[in-house]
Amino acid sequence: MAQVTQGVVNYQVYEKRLKQFVDEVGVYPVSCEKLAAGRTDQEWLDQVIAGGAKIVQLRDKESNDRELLAKARYFREKTREAGVLFFLNDRLDIALLSDVDGMHVGQKDLPPVEIRKLAPDILIGFSCNTEEQTITLGKEVEQEKSAVSYYNIGPLFETGTKEGLHHFLGAAGINDFSRHCKLPFTVMGGIKLNHLDELLHAGARRVAVVTAISMAEDIAKETTTWQQRIVSGREDKYV
Repeated sequence: MAQVTQGVVNYQVYEKRLKQFVDEVGVYPVSCEKLAAGRTDQEWLDQVIAGGAKIVQLRDKESNDRELLAKARYFREKTREAGVLFFLNDRLDIALLSDVDGMHVGQKDLPPVEIRKLAPDILIGFSCNTEEQTITLGKEVEQEKSAVSYYNIGPLFETGTKEGLHHFLGAAGINDFSRHCKLPFTVMGGIKLNHLDELLHAGARRVAVVTAISMAEDIAKETTTWQQRIVSGREDKYV
């Protein structure tokens, strides 16, 4: 881990989480209740776990704090029972109170180095939307000044889950970005099942999706399909 860590680190816990992330995660389902065809986040969670997901991210911009905390604690209970990694989007306070395995943050959220001070054992994911951002992250990693555990490359394709996006990287963005940073990475943004072969060939190993799973008629079955396709098709030469 980076030298910037200031909390008391349980390296055994951190390394176990990181190993599970690297070795087991294929599909990376991210929740969005308003894009789940009338199903609640709790129903979505039960189904993605049943489908074999090894990680889930709770992303909820709508609930009030008390509702979000209750939901996060439900996610924690269910994921712990299933041996699934539980990540929360953005909210460090809720993350600490629900004992998450990890957080994912963007360029305008709390800096990972600040999160690490209060949550030394969790995995921290960080969104990189431009090649310059990945270059900066890569330099910080080389200098052991980064608190990031993995980064996300995206958006690859046009997506309706985030507003105001006009530039999409395509599969070529995977090599363009990943050559600058040695950390594990995920890819995200408008990805559908028919994109997988191209993305896996380009070096993707972990694919984050929202609507491809949340809008599926059978969420559990769709999750199984994605997990099996990614794990069986990814190329071992990529981290």
